[in-house]
Amino acid sequence: MTLTQAAPRQRATLPRLHNHASLVVHGQDRTGIVAAVGNVLHDYGANIVSLDQYSDNPQGGNFFQRTVFGVDDLKAALPDIDRDLAAKLGDGLRFTLRDLSVPQRVAIFASKSEHCLLDLLWRQRRGELAVSVAMVISNHPDLAEEVRSFGIPFVHVPSTDKPAAEAEHLRLLQGNVDLLVLARYMQILSGEFIERVGVPIINIHHSFLPAFIGAGPYAKAKERGVKLVGATAHYVTEDLDEGPIIEQDVVRVTHAHTATDLQRRGADVERAVLSRAVQWHSEDRVIRHGNQTIVFP
Repeated sequence: MTLTQAAPRQRATLPRLHNHASLVVHGQDRTGIVAAVGNVLHDYGANIVSLDQYSDNPQGGNFFQRTVFGVDDLKAALPDIDRDLAAKLGDGLRFTLRDLSVPQRVAIFASKSEHCLLDLLWRQRRGELAVSVAMVISNHPDLAEEVRSFGIPFVHVPSTDKPAAEAEHLRLLQGNVDLLVLARYMQILSGEFIERVGVPIINIHHSFLPAFIGAGPYAKAKERGVKLVGATAHYVTEDLDEGPIIEQDVVRVTHAHTATDLQRRGADVERAVLSRAVQWHSEDRVIRHGNQTIVFP
């Protein structure tokens, strides 16, 4: 394992919502949930600036709600708001409450492909993603200099001994990040690692799932004469490429496009899909429900 880091450079300011919090509620639908949330927030003089909700069946189905609100001296008020929400919402509902002025800490795993990785780093530096990239970890040293130019630590952990590599990954990540992003990381994570890492993992897949799994997907797509190529961002589970889907997109192609053309156009889609998935997750817009997601705009 080697660690390289450049001297810090000036970055664009990350988007901050001072004295604003996100509240995500989900669970069994019943009468009075919205009123209960509203009453608690009203008691603290909160101003609700955004509220989205969805029920998959109003007659005893599942309820999902995302609220963004502002309140004076939020940090001091949050523990009390949390306590009162727990008392009001009771059993059958779960909620998370988070200060939006604190960006989520993200680690990125990469291999040799740089397009998704550098796009995320560029968007973070530009202030387009409300995240703080804590480190980039790669099983190859190829991208070290490019990552260093962003002033972000680059850690090379070879994958020749997978158990040892995953042990080092866990040592680096645990307690230091809130999210792990696989930016075309060409290694399969073990079930033990997924269970022990303790944070959500987002992966970008080079197709509109499910299609063309394995190596050489664009060559396979060319052989099949596809008319669309796409990408899928999803949460990682032990079932390979079967986790809850966050975002997907496609771009039209024709018989005249070569496999290289398809790869280039596919890379454009991959960048956009992965950045949207990371953005929505970091803004608490995604609620996992079984093997599905509810994504509020």
